[in-house]
Amino acid sequence: MELHNDVERILLSEEQIKARVAEIGREISLDYQGKKPLLVSVLKGSIVFMADLMRSINVDCEIDFMSVSSYGRSKTSSGVVRILKDLDHDITDKHIIVVEDILDSGLTLSYILEMLKSRGAASIRLCTLLDKPERRKVSVAVDYAGFTVPDDFVVGYGLDYGEYYRNLPYIGVLKPEVYTK
Repeated sequence: MELHNDVERILLSEEQIKARVAEIGREISLDYQGKKPLLVSVLKGSIVFMADLMRSINVDCEIDFMSVSSYGRSKTSSGVVRILKDLDHDITDKHIIVVEDILDSGLTLSYILEMLKSRGAASIRLCTLLDKPERRKVSVAVDYAGFTVPDDFVVGYGLDYGEYYRNLPYIGVLKPEVYTK
């Protein structure tokens, strides 16, 4: 299967993504001078973004990972969040930056942010590569956003459909016939 053939159009090029991730890294570096943030990647979609983002941050930082499920094999969130892998770190008094690939309904991220807040973090901020405000069902404050995108089914740069397309170096819109079969 040639992954590129399933992409209707490229929404964000590899170059656009690289430039914006570097900008976000500079913003975080300025905001966290004298602090050691803990970057929490929400697996699996954010892993590519997390890897590039942490290399663009110029302050000491730690990383950890969470894996949650609210989609299953569907293309929309069920709203029911299951934690598949929890954090390895105690986050009491730590400055947390939750790193996510895409914010759409806000249901999953709202749950994660509330859960982390209850664990005694000194601060919690949200960094998302993509923001899809048209799909929002609950209000979620975004501190660092890469791009606002339309309500299209996007894949690439970590985002998937059925575990495929994550390895595309750009973000593209998936052809409807691929996910409506």
